[in-house]
Amino acid sequence: MRVLLPPSESKRPDGGNAIFSAEKLLFQADLGETRKRVLEAVVAVSADTQRAQKAFKLGAKAANELQHNLHLSDAQGLAAIERYVGVLFDEIDIDELDEASRGWIADHVFIQSALFGLVSASDEIPPYRLSASSRLTDELGATLKKTWLEAFADFEWPEAFMLDLRSKDYAALAPLPDTVEWLTLDIAQRTDDGGVRALNHFNKRAKGDLVKRLARSQASITSQAEFLAWANDEGLEITESGEPHHATLVTALGAVSAR
Repeated sequence: MRVLLPPSESKRPDGGNAIFSAEKLLFQADLGETRKRVLEAVVAVSADTQRAQKAFKLGAKAANELQHNLHLSDAQGLAAIERYVGVLFDEIDIDELDEASRGWIADHVFIQSALFGLVSASDEIPPYRLSASSRLTDELGATLKKTWLEAFADFEWPEAFMLDLRSKDYAALAPLPDTVEWLTLDIAQRTDDGGVRALNHFNKRAKGDLVKRLARSQASITSQAEFLAWANDEGLEITESGEPHHATLVTALGAVSAR
């Protein structure tokens, strides 16, 4: 099984012991050319603060993040699972997991980046500012979405069951093909009166908790049926829907403040 996660807008600004090298990223043979084009576009736009604030939808307080974009070639790399911070990644709490659990995440978790495409949780990346909705059309000759769609058109996905926990914007950059078995989870919360309501931003906490449970259990899962059986053993409430590739996880976790 492989677990697909979205990235986070928030990133740890420091950490790492070696200079970032795109050549060391997973899937570089397939995605390297597009990574280079997107990276060059990000640097070009970031050199013009006024233009960058519009392209990256930056507020005045976030303008200092542009400096990260201007130093991508000489920044220190840090494992992606540690670089990204925010509700989902805080819930995984990678620093508190034991070695075996961290190893499971390194082997099973991918993250969909607007800058690098698909990376492994253990791939070392620099801090940067770019989201799936950023506008780099003039530099790329196409939208960021179309650029990544073209890069993934002939991408050979690993032959494994895929648990897709990406947000819609990031899943749209690299849709999973019907040639692999995959499942995406909608997240809902049990209310005090026993009802169920959908969760939007705060579904990230439930996704982080799910990944942490998988890692701690050292789950060996090869199909949707095995995943649903594992979830039942974990006491998780997951119901299949009539829509292909979709199921709903009903969580008892409360919302936390966004970051």
